[in-house]
Amino acid sequence: MATVRLKPGHVQPVWAGHPWIYAQAIDHVEPGVTAGDEVRVVDPRGNLLGRGFYTPGSAIPVRILARDETTQFDVAFFRARFEHAIALRTEMGLPSATAGQETDGYRLVHAEGDGVPGLIVDRYGDTLAVQFGTIGMKQREAMIREALRVSVGPRAVLDRTSAQTAKMEGFDPAPGVAREGIEGPLDFSERGLRFRIPLELGQKTGFYFDQRSLRARVESLSHGKRVLDAYAFVGAFAMAAARGGAREVVAVEESAAAVEVGTACASANGFGDRITFVKGDARRALADGAAAFDIVITDPPRLAPTRGTREQALIAYTKLAENACRATRPGGLVVVCSCSAVVDLAALTRALATGSTRANVDAVVLERWFQGPDHPVPAAFGEGLYLKAVIARVDAR
Repeated sequence: MATVRLKPGHVQPVWAGHPWIYAQAIDHVEPGVTAGDEVRVVDPRGNLLGRGFYTPGSAIPVRILARDETTQFDVAFFRARFEHAIALRTEMGLPSATAGQETDGYRLVHAEGDGVPGLIVDRYGDTLAVQFGTIGMKQREAMIREALRVSVGPRAVLDRTSAQTAKMEGFDPAPGVAREGIEGPLDFSERGLRFRIPLELGQKTGFYFDQRSLRARVESLSHGKRVLDAYAFVGAFAMAAARGGAREVVAVEESAAAVEVGTACASANGFGDRITFVKGDARRALADGAAAFDIVITDPPRLAPTRGTREQALIAYTKLAENACRATRPGGLVVVCSCSAVVDLAALTRALATGSTRANVDAVVLERWFQGPDHPVPAAFGEGLYLKAVIARVDAR
């Protein structure tokens, strides 16, 4: 097993539990190591910090899976990690059979948060969708599938690894059905709402499970309100608002396929008369809102995928916040979200402050929200808290 030695001054975060080894922290890599190989990570004195899989040329060449010398990365290892993740979800009440809150769609395995960096597994009823985030995990795909078969027993497993990730990590993506048994859409429930997502609709693994808690909060705030759901995708926020008693919901989404699916889901859940899906640019819908809504939700896709795009993304978040405030009636609420890990809560709040000032209104933050508990984050891994949102009241100046 090859050794990766860190530079002085880069040890403390890893010692404290941070799972990522950044390229700039590495002093030396023993020759002969190839992509996906297991490596030891040591401090400048040779003390073991952890072990993981190697990705040459990556900004994060190693992600730590174990902190000892003896753990074997085999089927038993993955099965133990998966069963621990399942037990944690059970403690959270997932899946749920509670009447009106039935939920069988959620994140089952969350990479670093469940001790398997580079692997995500989402559950859609009796089907699993996986994403391989590192070449090391991809090379151990057979082990992972066997561990999932034993631990979960899914009807089918879908590979939803993005082509971009596969290219960056140096492997060929192989999306599709890994086991027989599924040909049609993904059918699942979230808090009693039914969804049917076609396999070809490929946002993330097919759905945004990380916003489940915030959707429940929006539902509780929506009675009698007129709601704008910008960047609606299939309208999960819109349906939550409708079930919460909103008198009208407008859901804006630029994908024609997502609009079609959202319209069908809204109708199936009995909200077809209160939700209007609009195929269009969410930015334009916000800009044209003209104080017409009681609640405005803006949940854009990731605007800052890297640190190098952060400043440009903050400009975009500020403009979105400004237009969201303009679209909100005095006394109404704006819900501003960011799923960009490099944009922290303070930066998002500053974007709202600047945007509201430009809109000539006052925005007072009432609540702060993050990804749901099925997306756990190690205490030492600040980057893992990627999703954040603020709910703010908007008043005329």
